[in-house]
Amino acid sequence: MSASVPGDYVIRSIRADEWPAVKELRLRALRDPVADLAYLETYEEAAARPDSYWQERAARGAEGAAGAQQVVAVGPGGLWLGTLTVLVEEAGTTDWAGFPVERRQGHVVGVFVRPEWRGSGLTKALFDAGLEWGWANGVERMRLIVHPGNTRAQGAYRKAGFAPSGRTVPLEGGPGDHELEYVLER
Repeated sequence: MSASVPGDYVIRSIRADEWPAVKELRLRALRDPVADLAYLETYEEAAARPDSYWQERAARGAEGAAGAQQVVAVGPGGLWLGTLTVLVEEAGTTDWAGFPVERRQGHVVGVFVRPEWRGSGLTKALFDAGLEWGWANGVERMRLIVHPGNTRAQGAYRKAGFAPSGRTVPLEGGPGDHELEYVLER
């Protein structure tokens, strides 16, 4: 997948050999001021992972992979400006939080846009590419989870067409730790 979009960047699927860039952008995301609300791992946890972890992570979401796709916005000089990943969850299975998956769906994770590119339309372009990949690969709905305190992300997700489903997803942090599910039906 490669599509030119307005702006000085290209949206495309990652390649497996681009694992160093996957690692760099993820570590950058984990240093964002709202990273504790947006991601289920810390910078320290991710930075301690061996290169083999990043190689496998990139391969699982690379161009041509069937169960997941990571899209990236590449800007001037090859700088990665933002990313998101769509994981396919098959009907009849259980998701990572223990909920039954009733129909084939895409789960959007790892959304990040460098601060200087926020508000440029880049987030929507990433979502458009991720959604296009999901629909083309037979998902019937898309979903994501977001922390109730991450209002910036909630606004971006609403702009991309997602709406709260009403489902609350508990997290391991203890009572009161939960996230909200947002969905987009085809």
